[in-house]
Amino acid sequence: MSHLPSFEDTTDFENADRGFLGALVPAVIRAADGRVVWDNDAYDYLEGACPDTVSPSLWRQAQLCAKQGLYEVSEGIYQVRGLDLSNMTLVEGERGVIVIDPLISTECAAAALALYREHRGERPVTGLIYTHSHGDHFGGARGVLPEGSEQGVPVIAPVGFLEHAVSENVYAGNAMTRRAMFMYGDRLPKSPEGQVSAGLGMTTSTGTVSLIPPTVDVTRTGQEETVDGVRIVFQLTPGTEAPAEMNFSFPQRRALCLAENATHNMHNILTLRGAVVRDSRIWSRYLDEAVEFFGDSYDVAFASHHWPTWGRENVVELLTQQRDLYAYMHDQTLRMLNSGLTGPELAEEMQLPPALEQAWHARGYYGSLSHNTKAIYQRYLGWFDGNPAHLWEHPPVELATRYVELAGGPEAALAKARAYATDGDLRFAATLLNHLVFADPRNDAAKEELAGVYERLGHGCENGPWRNFYLMAALELRQGPGTVELDTSTGMAAALTTEMLLDSVAVRIDGPRAWNDSLTVDLALTDEGNRHRLTLRNGALTHRATPLGTAPAVPSDLTLTLTKPQLLGLLAGQGPDGIRSEGDPAVLGRLFSYVSEPDKSFAVVTP
Repeated sequence: MSHLPSFEDTTDFENADRGFLGALVPAVIRAADGRVVWDNDAYDYLEGACPDTVSPSLWRQAQLCAKQGLYEVSEGIYQVRGLDLSNMTLVEGERGVIVIDPLISTECAAAALALYREHRGERPVTGLIYTHSHGDHFGGARGVLPEGSEQGVPVIAPVGFLEHAVSENVYAGNAMTRRAMFMYGDRLPKSPEGQVSAGLGMTTSTGTVSLIPPTVDVTRTGQEETVDGVRIVFQLTPGTEAPAEMNFSFPQRRALCLAENATHNMHNILTLRGAVVRDSRIWSRYLDEAVEFFGDSYDVAFASHHWPTWGRENVVELLTQQRDLYAYMHDQTLRMLNSGLTGPELAEEMQLPPALEQAWHARGYYGSLSHNTKAIYQRYLGWFDGNPAHLWEHPPVELATRYVELAGGPEAALAKARAYATDGDLRFAATLLNHLVFADPRNDAAKEELAGVYERLGHGCENGPWRNFYLMAALELRQGPGTVELDTSTGMAAALTTEMLLDSVAVRIDGPRAWNDSLTVDLALTDEGNRHRLTLRNGALTHRATPLGTAPAVPSDLTLTLTKPQLLGLLAGQGPDGIRSEGDPAVLGRLFSYVSEPDKSFAVVTP
């Protein structure tokens, strides 16, 4: 049984309000076409008392995350909070201001910078830092450095940043975006019955995503850079909250940036939107290293989400408790899996030590103890639990049909499910109703019953993403699935290397349709000096690069001579106008005919 910390402790609220300079009024941000991409005023209902439809603990977290405006962290360091899922931090230098993590959307980043300038003056952006490779920490880059203004401005990121930013946001982008709709409650009303918070922040903005490639890589702990007269000392932390991530300090300002490695909640070992499973063991060790490495060089620590922590002793307590949190989850999961427990079994058994359970910042508002322990199990042992009955099970629809038949048919199964729900066993009621809906998606009575069960489960969740998943599933059962809105602008694509662009095409090749065809296309990129040989064979599109002056041993079926911007246009469907070609022009049409378009309304929870 989980026990909440004392609600009488107001330290978090005091810290969340500290240094307030001014808010964006109204807190509504629009795109150029007038579309609302962020509305923090929609959460004004949080000023009231907690209703029965929300966990009191999640309500408290939402009240903290909803605080919005410009805040002073320390002399010369400011944060804009509450204008996106993440924070944007601004560090004043000799000539201008260094921006850390420019939010998700260019519109939100521009609004945040304007709010800073309203209170601190028209300082130019003289540096840009990405703490790590997740979209909410780089997507708004063009909002602070518009096209053409980045000349001479260092863009600093941990080594491997671009590779991991692409793998998480492009290669599996359709599936991740669809899951993210559930995770952040994309279609839910902002209300006590609907979307309340994501725990890490309120929700995600929906504006224009961009990316400016890094110009300076941080490759080692202890590396120092001076930007606009500001000295920065880095700690590289790969494999923690992101595959490429870093902490860093500003010794002159006695301030420490913890990126997303230590925030005011338990984080995800495997985020519900999908990602590579994170290494909680390494995460814990880098937090421990931070305590030693940064020593007594700071009086305040801030992160890319939530509010700062003042006082070195308080920061050390935060770091050590977060360290112990990830170490405990890791080690106890390994202990139990080595005793024969499967992922679902050990998730039921896992319980935090009292000192961690009583720490507000260790609560499962974003990650959860349940799905984190399953993720650690997955990292070591994968999806298979060792039971051969689970080795070759039927897929969901076929399995569901047999379960419903076993239960005595749809009417009997529905009656039994209602009985479980009435008795308070919502978890099994959801399982049984899920089988009913998969067996017959036209069974409206089962869909409505399942929606009601999901609503009850969601309203009881302390975890923001769990709540959103349950309530989004309920909404889609009643209204039908939404569609994935992928950012197809060149803001992200223009920053990718040619190899990354070609990889993004390769993962969309419809293999079964292409496996009897064979072709080669050479792309002679004049502006980068490389020839890229594309080979389609056995349903797989592979590619390799050679210097442009190297003659190919075997001629290609088609050679296109072009620039990278022309390649971007070609991949965006603009056609080959202005591109010089040699060989069979029909080959390009054959290749593109195998490139599939993602299904923008595929189901995650409902068939």
